[in-house]
Amino acid sequence: MKKFKIKSGDTVKVIAGDHKGSEGKVLQIIKDKGRVLVEGVNLVSKHTKPSAQNPQGGIVKKEASMHISNVMLVDGGVAVRVGYKVDGDTKTRISKKTKK
Repeated sequence: MKKFKIKSGDTVKVIAGDHKGSEGKVLQIIKDKGRVLVEGVNLVSKHTKPSAQNPQGGIVKKEASMHISNVMLVDGGVAVRVGYKVDGDTKTRISKKTKK
């Protein structure tokens, strides 16, 4: 399994593709495919049939996944690279730019 420096709940900025410059919160990481779902970014229209849960049916706007390499962590409103700092037994993520 691959490890990623971006976690669920992080705020990220899209750095490539049609939605370049958009920011949002990471909803889910799909580890085996190396993709992320970002809240309010890369919306697609999904046509749904009427069902018991949704008797009306219709068109639903939904987030589609994008490759994890197209997003960057945001720290203080600026997209930053992520590093790690090891203090004894604890390993913490830090921003390469601000060292926080």
